[in-house]
Amino acid sequence: MDEVEVVVAHSERTTLRVGDVFLKVDADQARLDVEVEAMALAPVPTPEVLWHKPHVLAIAALPGTTLGRLGGPSTGSPTAWAAAGAAIRKLHDAPLPPRTGGAGRSIVALRAELDAECESLVTNGVLPADLVARNRQVAEAALRPWTPAFTHGDLQISHIFVDADVVTGIIDWSEAGQGDALYDLATFTLGHEDHLDDLVAGYGTDVDLDIIHAWWSVRSLLIVRWLVEHGFDPFAPGCEVDVLKSRM
Repeated sequence: MDEVEVVVAHSERTTLRVGDVFLKVDADQARLDVEVEAMALAPVPTPEVLWHKPHVLAIAALPGTTLGRLGGPSTGSPTAWAAAGAAIRKLHDAPLPPRTGGAGRSIVALRAELDAECESLVTNGVLPADLVARNRQVAEAALRPWTPAFTHGDLQISHIFVDADVVTGIIDWSEAGQGDALYDLATFTLGHEDHLDDLVAGYGTDVDLDIIHAWWSVRSLLIVRWLVEHGFDPFAPGCEVDVLKSRM
């Protein structure tokens, strides 16, 4: 008999797995609407949508496995990482979706959010002032004009599935929309810097590594406090705080 597996759960959303079906329950219906729309538009493999009702989305499981997880070793080969890079490039080259996604916030808004978060991290003693200051300096390189692309917006390493070095699908599209392509590349390689060259080889174009490093700092600075408040551990080995320390 199938059991109910809690994949992720916090106050904003919960994902459950029952056999080969994933149920995503979200307090914000708009996020589920974005996800369904993005999967329909994306020119890459995505999960089959089984049904979609208010606050719940049911999707089919994908074959294969992820390339690893944040805070753990990568289980993917260089060829698999290159395949992921090629799939991401195909997405970025696609016609723009109608919405602005999580990777498309304005520079002014992002700078203000980042500065406020850095101040909070130091004032509340979450992170040392020198660690925050150094990463805020690194982060500035990401705060520049970019050409909008079709971005996933939350392309964590656990969101691309691969089987026999072939991408079988990309999941969790709730932040998808127009945004900075390099944000996707940075999110996917967060905590796995040793595979950045493999990913870029598959992506197939020149990538400014300083901007990738900058987005690592931006994402980590912005997420540490949220993770702590929602029961996750950004201080675990290989996770966000270690990413910030690597920039020192």
